[in-house]
Amino acid sequence: MRGLLVGRMQPVHKGHLEVIKRILDEVDEVIIGIGSAQLSHTLRDPFTAGERIMMLTKALSENGIPASKYYIIPIQDVECNSIWIAHVKMLTPPFQRVFSGNPLVQRLFLEGSYSVTSPPPFNRTVFSGTEVRRRMLVDDDWESLVPESVVDVIKEIDGIKRLKHLSKKEVNEQTRDN
Repeated sequence: MRGLLVGRMQPVHKGHLEVIKRILDEVDEVIIGIGSAQLSHTLRDPFTAGERIMMLTKALSENGIPASKYYIIPIQDVECNSIWIAHVKMLTPPFQRVFSGNPLVQRLFLEGSYSVTSPPPFNRTVFSGTEVRRRMLVDDDWESLVPESVVDVIKEIDGIKRLKHLSKKEVNEQTRDN
C-alpha cells in the first residue's frame, strides 16, 4: 500500500522524520508532497521546492530510510479546492491512504473517498517549522531541531542570511505602510 503525506517542510525538521517513519510502519511506500512548491523567499516560506527536496532527501538518507520507500513530489497550490485532489493525483503515483493534520486537506480527501489518517504529531510545540524559523531569526538553537544534513543544506544555501534579510525587508515595508 502507498500513502501520501503533504507538507510545506519549511524547513525539514526532526518531527517530519518521525511522522514519516511512523507512516512507513503502516504503508509500504510514502509519497511526500512538498506543498506550496511555488512559494519561497518569504518569512513563512523561505526555502525553494528544490532546497526542500534536497533537505528531505539528505535527511531521509541520514536516517537510514531507503530511497525505494519514498517519492518526493513538489506540489504547487491550486486556488480552487474542487480540483486540488485531481491536481495532486496528476502529479503523483497512485496512493490509497492520505496522512495529514491539516483539516482542509483531510476534508478534501475525505470528500474524494480516500482513507485519511491524522498522523500523531511528534512533540509539535518544539518540532515545527515556525519554531525553527523563529529560532533562526533570533540566533537561538535551531540546529538541534533539524537533522544534521538539513543544517548542512541551510548553511550551504546561506538560509539564515536569507531569512534575516527577508525579515528586514518585511519590517521595513510594514514601517513604510504605517
